[in-house]
Amino acid sequence: MAGVGGHAGRQSELEPVVSLVDVLEEDEELENEACAVLGGSDSEKCSYSQGSVKRQALYACSTCTPEGGEPAGICLACSYECHGSHKLFELYTKRNFRCDCGNSKFKNLECKLFPDKAKINFGNKYNDNFFGLYCICKRPYPDPEDEVPDEMIQCVVCEDWFHGRHLGAIPPESGDFQEMVCQACMKHCSFLWAYAAQLAVTKISAEDDGLVLNVDGIDDQEVVQTENGDQDNTLKEDIPEHAKDTDKEVKAQQNNEPCTSSSSESDLQTAFKNQNFNTESQSGCKLQELKAKQFVKKDTATYWPLNWRSKLCTCQDCMNMYGDLDVLFLTDECDTVLAYENKGKTEQATERRDPLMDTLSSMNRVQQVELICEYNDLKTELKDYLKRFADEGTVVKREDIQQFFEEFQSKKRRRVDGMQYYCS
Repeated sequence: MAGVGGHAGRQSELEPVVSLVDVLEEDEELENEACAVLGGSDSEKCSYSQGSVKRQALYACSTCTPEGGEPAGICLACSYECHGSHKLFELYTKRNFRCDCGNSKFKNLECKLFPDKAKINFGNKYNDNFFGLYCICKRPYPDPEDEVPDEMIQCVVCEDWFHGRHLGAIPPESGDFQEMVCQACMKHCSFLWAYAAQLAVTKISAEDDGLVLNVDGIDDQEVVQTENGDQDNTLKEDIPEHAKDTDKEVKAQQNNEPCTSSSSESDLQTAFKNQNFNTESQSGCKLQELKAKQFVKKDTATYWPLNWRSKLCTCQDCMNMYGDLDVLFLTDECDTVLAYENKGKTEQATERRDPLMDTLSSMNRVQQVELICEYNDLKTELKDYLKRFADEGTVVKREDIQQFFEEFQSKKRRRVDGMQYYCS
């Protein structure tokens, strides 16, 4: 017996003990995440008929379109119906995409849900994610060869996923920022550096003291100070023409204002007021106001707070610039993953039906009362029974659940057997 007990003791040390509370919390978290990602997408109908869907859950099929071939993406419904037994890559969500399932990229497969598709969806955009590769390191996720624990963060512009350690700037805590723009996209959309001086929630690498984005302006010309201290005028090409003609009076006014840098929403609102971050400027362009101040450019990703997109200028020149850079979606608050997730959660909450109420609706009055009483008894006793395990932090085993229902049925039989019936 001693030997058996010793072996059991060693097993308990090797195996992690999970309490009921841990299981319930993890299950609820997974359910909420699934509702967020999948809730805004139709699980029964192919999304092709909707055209380029603003945002939807997407998958890539490694079985049908392996690496070396043409990339293709499939909608949620097709992942279930047409590719249920295939090897799939989950792409989370992507914007402005039309389902490819069964088109010319699939040599030996016809879509079961919507077979009449065009051969090619020319509006779709693809990257290495469609072959299960992510980040600048072009590695799979999860990566069996990567022993470094690291989270993956999606760039809001290119929608690729990146390891936090490959972004050039240590990511803030997940609750401190809402969206990320990777290094490559910051170079492509270099006008964002002017906004980053007021908005970005950025931490630089451990070797640096920090990234000062809001610095004093200059009188004669606009320059961008790069990481090595040189002056760089490359950002001007992404700035509207009228934003390059800086008003010296506005510049002088802004030069006398204190520098502000904070990641909290209240401090950001204060910063916007101090920097005249509104549409009532002399030029009507927020970007022109920001370009009146010198700012720092780094070869790093940037991290942005909630609702930062609403601060972007929407004057005609800026809108033309966004169009030229193919980033008009940045001005659309409904484009965000957060908006999509909230839509999914709302739809899921509306569609969920209580199975007890469905059952009650098919019963007569007497049966309804009896079922409700039985249900309440079961609910109360099960809650009290499981609470003991939760309070003690112990694991609920299969035999514990079996024991509960055996005892519950036994109590129920005793109650029924003890009933007395009277005839009038």
